[in-house]
Amino acid sequence: MKRVKTVLTAGLILLIAIQFIPVNSNQDVQIKATDLNRIYPVPLQVQAILKNSCYDCHSNYTRYPWYSNLQPISGWMASHINKGKKELNFSDLGSYPLRKQQSKLKAIINSIHDGTMPLVSYLFIHKKAELSETDKTLVINWIEKTKDSLSLLKKE
Repeated sequence: MKRVKTVLTAGLILLIAIQFIPVNSNQDVQIKATDLNRIYPVPLQVQAILKNSCYDCHSNYTRYPWYSNLQPISGWMASHINKGKKELNFSDLGSYPLRKQQSKLKAIINSIHDGTMPLVSYLFIHKKAELSETDKTLVINWIEKTKDSLSLLKKE
């Protein structure tokens, strides 16, 4: 019994101690010139879908829930966001070469078709981020149109 109490006390002390480990937040104050919405004419409906379902992990504008201030959750979220931004960052899309922009747009379509994005773990907590069939169609149609315009730019 004494051993269990010691382990629980040590665990509690550790849990309290890790609360003082700072984690950088992912919240720019300004929209960058390289942001998706600045480089392409994105319809308002598509903007709303992307901001609701994608931007938390794939931009510099994360909306943090209250529990994100608690460790180890904040560390896990920061790691998750960094991985998401490394794969695709809508805030920096305009800085990518045209070929990479086209590739990333195609990857978004594939992720939507495969159902791999948004992640199930994200949807578990953010039910409103789930893409309806209408949302999927709107985003895919807009991306196809945008991707085609990039193909024309590459040929010039």
